[in-house]
Amino acid sequence: MNGGADRNQPSRNLMGEMQMDVGVLYPGFELGGNPDAIRRFGLEAERLNFHHLLMYDHVLGAVQEDRDPPLPLSNSALDENIPYEDALTLFAYLAGITKKIKFITGVIILPQRQVALVARQAADVSRLSGGRLTLGVGSGWNHVEYQALGVDFAARGKILDEQIEILRKLWTEDVVSFDGQHHKLDRVSAKAQPESPIPIFLGGYSKPAYRRAARVGDGFIFPSPIENGLEKLADYREIAAQQGRSEEGFGIHYFMNPAWVQDPDRGPMPGFRNAQMIIDDLERWRDAGGTGASISTAGIGFTSIDQHLELIQEVAERLKL
Repeated sequence: MNGGADRNQPSRNLMGEMQMDVGVLYPGFELGGNPDAIRRFGLEAERLNFHHLLMYDHVLGAVQEDRDPPLPLSNSALDENIPYEDALTLFAYLAGITKKIKFITGVIILPQRQVALVARQAADVSRLSGGRLTLGVGSGWNHVEYQALGVDFAARGKILDEQIEILRKLWTEDVVSFDGQHHKLDRVSAKAQPESPIPIFLGGYSKPAYRRAARVGDGFIFPSPIENGLEKLADYREIAAQQGRSEEGFGIHYFMNPAWVQDPDRGPMPGFRNAQMIIDDLERWRDAGGTGASISTAGIGFTSIDQHLELIQEVAERLKL
């Protein structure tokens, strides 16, 4: 594991006596690929003193119907009609027009990509932004996307294990050789390297993902709703204790997925509809020992960027960012 660029050293006292870094999801699949929306959202999130922007990752959408096997997490946010920006490309653009806000990929589906290319792209974003990138990675679940990118879906876990090791080698060693089951590197160099190690966070919903994070990760991005996130955090902590992994220096990040929200009075509902719901969840995550969280304005039914910006402004004001 690397030292990371102050990923667990929040610079502001955001929530009461315990410090926790609070950022915001860029709701790309609702705002589309509109360059003006990207610019406005990024600049406003920085002006409001949010710690970071987090971005989803999908290279391709897919028609959901008549799949054999079916897509396991099929929903309308991941079909053929939804636009997705490439996270590293968008972060490279935002790095050039911002000064302090950090960037988290949440998460890049790494095994379906060429690892040497990702190492090059991530190193460039990190250097050009002054070390503001955290690379969140995971194995994904969309076999259709893997097929389109020419990668064996069944081998994704083993591929990811090798890739994490390769990333760190390419970012820190002058010349790299690697002889694995899925990757062969013969005395190659990835100049220019990042000025400081890029933290690698893991994401996912399974015990293999928690074991991988405890073994080689710098942090983990836990899912919504809060009860589920806290349950998964307990699972991770049990596995980490078994593996002898200390929690010191490990990022415990919570991502408010707008598709999985429970309102105590109304039951399931799409998205966090008001600032108080968001803050309540942040407080519970902070109290559980969380080091960071990403709020979301997606999935609520907003039809304009102004509505997204109004809600993140209200949250920022309440948290006294």
